[in-house]
Amino acid sequence: MSAPDPPLYVDLDGTVLSTDLLYESFLSAVKDSPWIALQCVGWTLRGRARVKEELASRACIDVTTLPYRQSVLAFLEQERARGRRIVLTTASWVTLAEAVSRHLGLFDEVMGTSREGNLKGEAKARRITERSGDGCFDYVGDSGADLHVWRRCRHAYVVESSGRLSRRIPHDVPVKHVFPADEAGRWKAAVQALRPHQWMKNVLLFIPLVASHRLMEPAALVSALWAVAAFCLLASSAYILNDLLDLAADRAHPRKRLRPFASGQVSIPEGAAFFAGCLLAAAGIATMLPRLFALALAAYFLLTLAYSLALKKLAMADVVSLAALHTLRVIAGTFAIGAVLSFWLLAFTMFMFFSLALVKRYAELASIEREDNAPGRGYAGHDREIVLSIGSASAMVSALVLALYINGETAKELYSRPEALWLLCPILLYWISRMWLLAGRGEVDEDPLLFALHDKNTYVAAATGVLVLLLAT
Repeated sequence: MSAPDPPLYVDLDGTVLSTDLLYESFLSAVKDSPWIALQCVGWTLRGRARVKEELASRACIDVTTLPYRQSVLAFLEQERARGRRIVLTTASWVTLAEAVSRHLGLFDEVMGTSREGNLKGEAKARRITERSGDGCFDYVGDSGADLHVWRRCRHAYVVESSGRLSRRIPHDVPVKHVFPADEAGRWKAAVQALRPHQWMKNVLLFIPLVASHRLMEPAALVSALWAVAAFCLLASSAYILNDLLDLAADRAHPRKRLRPFASGQVSIPEGAAFFAGCLLAAAGIATMLPRLFALALAAYFLLTLAYSLALKKLAMADVVSLAALHTLRVIAGTFAIGAVLSFWLLAFTMFMFFSLALVKRYAELASIEREDNAPGRGYAGHDREIVLSIGSASAMVSALVLALYINGETAKELYSRPEALWLLCPILLYWISRMWLLAGRGEVDEDPLLFALHDKNTYVAAATGVLVLLLAT
């Protein structure tokens, strides 16, 4: 009869999970109370264990939706079926580790960071050898900190994307198995986290350039291009911040759970680095443009931050914020080229973007099969008809603003045949009414601006509108 296999000790963060519970706890706690970020400085002075304890007590983490490495779980299920003793051994706070253990049902024991100390690196290696002895256990890990444990184990199991970590393990400790991490997929997900497809919305910054008839001025065009670049970078930083703060809601959503941070394809520290890099790059570009543009860019960022932290949870405040964010693009485009803000342009864009923001919410509500609150939102399914009424009314007001502009003195000053501009009204009415009609049919996705940019009818309407403007000019 063969001797039973020695105990299998398993790391949690980055091994069983493709995320880290310390960072998850930090984001969860900070989202509820941003001041905790400052408190962490004081807690750190008392040791990492104190930080983990404080954050764990304040965080609200649903372990059932966390991103788990399925290849590692399948291996643990096989070992458990063979009757092997499996111990979850982690630097995460012990209560969080115990919650994961209860959810998975794969571990016989849990060892984690507690008030006795931070269970990482050499401290973890000593704790395990005290229980099992040198060479009398196997270990599954994923980082350089685990080398302290691998040096004392019988067999090593490694989670990594290349062979660099495995090569650092002493040669007298066999690497029994490597669980591959998808490095190529991680970089692809990192690009997706920037949401480059959302950059198309920043064409709105060119509206003042066209409206002021300055499209052929090289200096104004270059300034507008720099402004677009700054907003692309700032928008990416805002999307990253929103995704980091919205992990719990995204993981509860059938589609958003596949986003790079929610799925664990991109780590939270990497997200923080991308956020900071994009933000600093956008600020650098802003220094090359007029000061008013920098103020508009800062206002956009602050409103985005307020939206991510609170406003998106408030019914109607969220859509007003979205409309304001789109209108700020137009304002920033005006400041970038040194033009004067137009009352008519601001009035038109605010009502139009308010209507489109409501299309976005209407599409979300239409996808709710039963009448209860949408995750992370301040709406219920039965609010759909109210949203439809307000949104369609706002669309008609934008058409009215356009009509009043055409009949005013400003249009007569800019166009030699302003009466031709009346043709823009039926074009606009067709486009916005069709958008709401398709939303009512459930054919518009959750982002109407991106839907419009992929809809051939938008380009037909835009081309017709350009012809009208040329005729009026």
